[in-house]
Amino acid sequence: LYRQGNYADAIKICEQEITANPRNIDSYCVLCWSLIQNRQYAEAEMRANEARKIAPSDIRLMEALGEAKYYQGKNSAALEMFQSYIANAPMSSSDYSWVYYYMGEIYVRQAKYDHADISYSMATHVNPQKALFWTRCGYAREMAGSYASALEAYSKAIELDASNGDAARGKERVAARLR
Repeated sequence: LYRQGNYADAIKICEQEITANPRNIDSYCVLCWSLIQNRQYAEAEMRANEARKIAPSDIRLMEALGEAKYYQGKNSAALEMFQSYIANAPMSSSDYSWVYYYMGEIYVRQAKYDHADISYSMATHVNPQKALFWTRCGYAREMAGSYASALEAYSKAIELDASNGDAARGKERVAARLR
């Protein structure tokens, strides 16, 4: 149901499974992911914290908890969770590049553009085919005043997605700065 985008039903089934077996970490994970997709971030945070009492080193729960905190604006706590995820997850993990993306977004919120650049650069390293990562990397570099490298990132984003308006506008801005 989760994979089909039916988050409300996935939540109900996971709740039933957890009632039947309160230590079912897989059900907790799908529950948290479904709650996040359903924009029930506070509930996702609460349920991920419950599950982490059972399985504190489960990387799926670390990522879900970080994401739930991110969407609630709990930047420091989200960063802490994402850093724990990075420290424990293999780079081949499906969420690895997204965790770096979220970290970059938090650093942008905090106006730490060099930190954001590092996070987005890691996201592009892990998943170089994601235009969004290159666009945000360009933005962080632009905000840090690194216009030449911002131009490169925006250009890569446009190469991957020619209809990327944010990257096109960013490329225009930094090209004007470089003239």
